[in-house]
This record gives sequence, structure tokens and C-alpha cells, in this order.
Amino acid sequence: MAAGRVLVYDKLDLFRSYIKGKKIAVLGIGISNRPLIRFLARLGAEMTAFDKLAADDPVLGKTRADFEKDKISLSWSVGPDYLSRLHGFDLVFRTPKMRHDLPELRAERERGAVITSEMEVFMELCPARMFGITGSDGKTTTTTLISLMLEQAGYTVHLGGNIGTPLLDQIETIHADDMVVLELSSFQLMSMRKSPDTAVITNISPNHLDVHKDYQEYIDAKKNIMLYQPFYGRLVLNAANYETRSLAPEARGEVVFFSRTDARLPEGLVVEDGFLTCRNASGSARIVKTCDIRLPGQHNVENYLAAAAAVWPYVTPDAIAEVARRFGGVAHRLELVRELDGVRYYNSSIDTSPTRTKAALRALAERKEKAVLILGGQDKKCDYTGLGEAILSVSRKIVYCGANSEQIDEVLQREASYAGVAYDSLKIRRCQNYPDAVREARALAEPGDVVVLSPAGTSYDQFRHFEERGDLFRQLVNDLAD
Repeated sequence: MAAGRVLVYDKLDLFRSYIKGKKIAVLGIGISNRPLIRFLARLGAEMTAFDKLAADDPVLGKTRADFEKDKISLSWSVGPDYLSRLHGFDLVFRTPKMRHDLPELRAERERGAVITSEMEVFMELCPARMFGITGSDGKTTTTTLISLMLEQAGYTVHLGGNIGTPLLDQIETIHADDMVVLELSSFQLMSMRKSPDTAVITNISPNHLDVHKDYQEYIDAKKNIMLYQPFYGRLVLNAANYETRSLAPEARGEVVFFSRTDARLPEGLVVEDGFLTCRNASGSARIVKTCDIRLPGQHNVENYLAAAAAVWPYVTPDAIAEVARRFGGVAHRLELVRELDGVRYYNSSIDTSPTRTKAALRALAERKEKAVLILGGQDKKCDYTGLGEAILSVSRKIVYCGANSEQIDEVLQREASYAGVAYDSLKIRRCQNYPDAVREARALAEPGDVVVLSPAGTSYDQFRHFEERGDLFRQLVNDLAD
């Protein structure tokens, strides 16, 4: 190379060149992969779409019709044996929830195919600073808070990932001085070999054990958010959670702790004298009173601490405080739907595990609410211990509607006896569908009560995702006659 010559290259241009002439498989035509297909089609890729839905499924039919309308040409492999045609591809994009070690994927990798995902490619190509957030609970709220704080400070922010907005098809509009904020699930992280500049792990507790082989594999997936950070990276960890605290020695860059319960933490984000406070070598800075945080619940105080720790180098305390005072919450997270006949109805469909439901119920208990609870969803092989106690802290009226209802009821019976509460004194209804569940909940509710959908399980027993479940609940509640 000639003296003084600088080699400059554009990752996106390299990707465009790489993709030409490649045979590409896209596995799972869901939320994240539909924009991926549109992006790859613009680059002239030859693609085969794989999906386990049957050829006559109406959802798949609409997706195919949309692609045809936009003149996107695809080959298709669908139905129960959809992976049988996975052979001879150069590049395979798996859907996030698909295990990376499936025999079909392993065989294709051994033939020389590159196995990747929409999120992995996005993170590789992204020119902007990236914030990645994961955790067993609180990651969506924390992700949203980080994006709002950065916007309040004047940055152009791109919010996506597991929060529901794929970003790869927007990569051409993202600039180096923008900020990208990504919610990352354990499924997206499972095979990830790229980490964001700033990584946040809100907490880790057993979750998604219906997909992961065991708890250690789940933890290992979460760790990928930090293992490949640059040396100038920032890792935000919950000091009060054993699993996250123990990850600190493996960090490559700066580690920042937060804790709601330990005001003695020498550096990091803490609650001190009723204020969110940042401590560092130069002293302490108060940010906002905890009582000024609009979101209810101590778990949301933790979410604010995590978000503030992530954005502290880029955002003023005033910007953080402004978001705290005005942000009312994310849809499906103790979302107030309406008030009818003196009863408030809340949609917390995001509560896809016992841990999430316990946090929601603690928030209700802090406000001294009396609740009618709609419980039940698909089990994720989680620990239900403590859920019965949490239910009894706010409710004596329960409507079950979901596959894990019996597991919830077993722990409720057991923990009711420990608490000296007669199980027979509880008003319990069992329903097969959501219209009946909402009607039963209304019949049980009295003026001053709240009706809360907090399933303690995933939506996959009856729905495609938790948003669909929450949307139906919201619609049913709004359709109730005055």
C-alpha cells in the first residue's frame, strides 16, 4: 500500500457484494423476518422462505399475497416437514426462537452454509452506537426508557429488536451519530457473536426453560450480550441479582452496577434518601425523586436505575428526570384500558412468567389495590413458588383461562394454607376462552376493584404472541356495555 494511503470500506457495500449470487434460506416468516426478506429482495437475493404453517393457513396466505403484491419473488417450503428442503444454501437466516443446533441446521452448516439471523447481521452492519438490553424481567420497559432518555437529550434514536421492530431493512437510513437501542431476548442472543457498545442485563432468573435445555444454557445465552463488547464498552449489571453480579469479572470494559436495595454501593446508580442517585469517583448526583416516577411499582424503580446507568455518559440528569415524570408505561404492561362502573381494567399480557406476574402484583399491592385476576397461559417450565402468596396479597377473586391454570392453582392452594387463608373462601372461576373470562371477571368485580389480566404464562396456548392476547383483552373490555 502506498505511503499515506488510507483504506476505507463500507460494511453495507461489502454486504451487498457478498449477497449477490448467494442462495438464501429464511426460516420462519414472522415479525422479524418479513422486513428481512424485503431488504434482501432489494439487494437482488435469491430466496426460499420456510415456515411450519400449513399452505392454507390464512396468516401465511396474507403474507404470501403481500409479497406477491410487492413483486417479491420467493420459493416456498411450508407445513410440518418444511425443513426437509433445507439443503444447498449459502446463507441461512433462522427465526429467533429456532434453536441453532437443530439437526437440519447443523447438517447445512457442515455443508458450508453460514447460519445467522436478522439481528446478527444488523449488529454487524450497524454504523451507530448500540445499546443492548436483556434480562428475565423488565427489559422492554428499560429498553423503552433508554430510547426516551436519549431522545429527550436530542439524539436521533432507532428502537427495535425483540421489542417488535426489526431494523435491518432500515440500515441505510441509520447514521454514525445516531443511537440504536435494542431489546435482545435469550433466543436472539443464543448464537450471537457480536455485542453492543453498551449492554444492560436487568436480572436473570429461570425462564424459557421450555426452549432452553437447562438454566445454564439460558444464562450462557444472556452472557453473549457482553462477551464480545469492545474494550471501551459499558456493561450495566443489577448488583442485587446474584446471576448478573457474578458476570462482572468476565466484562471486557467498564462495569456499572445499579441497586434499589443497597444504598451502600460505592459507585453506580442507587436509591438514596428517596432519590435516584448516581455515584462515581467525582461524587454523587441526585437525578429525580422516586415518588416522581410515574410508573408504579418498585420493579420500575429498578428499570429506571438500569436505564439511567446506561445513558449517563450521554444524557443530563434533567433529561432522565423529565422522562420519569411523564412516561406512563408500555402497552400490555399494567396498561389501563378503561374504567367502567367504578372498576378499572388493566392489561398486563406481557406477564408471560410467574416472576413477571409476581412483580405486577407487588405493584398492585403497593397501591393497596383489590383485584380480580385473570390468570393462565402456556407454561415455560418455570418455578411458581411465591405466586400464590402474591395472588393473595391483592385478590380473593380469580378467573383461570389458560393451559397452566392447574399449576397456578396448585401453588395457590398450598400457599393459601401457609398463609392461613381458606382456599374454599376464594371465588374461583374457570373459563375456556377470553370472552367468557372477561364476562366472569366483570361479574366478580365490585366498585373500587381492579380487573387485571396477568397470565403468568406465554400466549402460545391460544395466541401467536402476547400482543395478540393483550389486544383481544383490550377489545373485549372496550366492548363491554355501559
